[in-house]
Amino acid sequence: MYDIDLTHLYQIPDLPAPPRRVISLVPSITESLFTLGFGDTVVAITDYCVHPREAVATLQRVGGPKNPEVPAIIALQPDLVFANQEENTPELVHALLEAHIPVWLSFPQNVDQAINTLFDLVAIYHTDAAAMQLKALQNAIDWARGAAQSQDPVTYFCPIWQEQSDDQTWWMTFNQDTFSHDILALFGGHNVFADRQRRSPLAADLGWTESEDPAPQGDTRYPRVTIDEVVGADPQLILLPSEPFAFDESHKRVFAELLSSTRAVKNDNIHLVNGSLITWHGTRIALALQELPIFFISQ
Repeated sequence: MYDIDLTHLYQIPDLPAPPRRVISLVPSITESLFTLGFGDTVVAITDYCVHPREAVATLQRVGGPKNPEVPAIIALQPDLVFANQEENTPELVHALLEAHIPVWLSFPQNVDQAINTLFDLVAIYHTDAAAMQLKALQNAIDWARGAAQSQDPVTYFCPIWQEQSDDQTWWMTFNQDTFSHDILALFGGHNVFADRQRRSPLAADLGWTESEDPAPQGDTRYPRVTIDEVVGADPQLILLPSEPFAFDESHKRVFAELLSSTRAVKNDNIHLVNGSLITWHGTRIALALQELPIFFISQ
């Protein structure tokens, strides 16, 4: 999380004309630029910008979101750099600003904010066609919300990372203040850790020591939870995303063993899922609308 005020960077940048040379340091924004018809302005991307696959295959890469090659970015003389508070560091943003490179910073934490970010992106390019495309996406989101209200909510657990400490497995998940929570709520998902705040240090977060203050200056949206916590929450559904941690069939089998007493395991309701559908806050929402609802048919 940023400990400095960069509020002004969240505003639509005041450019003299629509940008002709942009660099995207945010995979979901990269895909959105192409989806909305602005791909011809993209001159460089990160190593993690993989969609749309064919379109980005020949673009220059400038490293990862956390440690991009600042000199290479400056040398390309972009009209604008797309960055994200969660994916890019404040040091990077400052370096670009000091080089007089315009930066637009995004940080959507729910679906509505993500759509507003896309509308702002379209406003930068001053095109009506892309705006109409987003209005259609907004209508589809509204329809999905309405459909979810007609069914019983489905409780779920969705880890995004896994580690071991002192030979005990724990998982990182997300709470209600995240885009991931909100996109799954769109389909009737009820996050069993919606109210859980991340505590510091790790031992306190996992309940192994007395809890300290929940790191008020840190990001409390991604708690670490234990096997016992998940068992106690007894989710009806467990989703294992492919990113940021690459859960696969071997992890699915381990989950089935460790969480055998939960309703999700008893009903064979553990599923591998494309992680970008849960974490990418761009036009990939359209694909999420197609592929995620099946998991939330009332159990």
